[in-house]
Amino acid sequence: MAKAAVFDKQLGQEIADPIERINFLRANADGTETMDYMKRFDPETVAKLKNDLSDTSIIINDIEIEKKEAASAYADRLKPLNVERKLLLLNIKQKAELVTESCFKFLNEEARMACFYNSEGDLVSFRPMTQDEYQKTIPFADRQAV
Repeated sequence: MAKAAVFDKQLGQEIADPIERINFLRANADGTETMDYMKRFDPETVAKLKNDLSDTSIIINDIEIEKKEAASAYADRLKPLNVERKLLLLNIKQKAELVTESCFKFLNEEARMACFYNSEGDLVSFRPMTQDEYQKTIPFADRQAV
């Protein structure tokens, strides 16, 4: 079985001056390479980063609350406009609008149809006559011609 290689976890830590430590490492190294690695933080730096994270999180939370309130205000302003837009689009698509008004019913016994006219005299709807509508009107011939 192969023996595991043993490496020192630290080199030159006994040298307090950073410049002297770098000179020692350079003098004893086989070469240098530029590389990316994760450098550990000291406990004070970790505590400061946690404090910064806490402060940033509080600010973000406040901004998100403001954003929700602003979005709600915009939604409230947009809601009636969106309803109006949908109605306008529907009316344009159908080239008509839904109205509620009193219409005049005329029974045509020959065709057995009930016809409904608006105040402008336009036929707006018709349907077959119901049983109770038969023989309740003046005969069609006796009506005044307009």
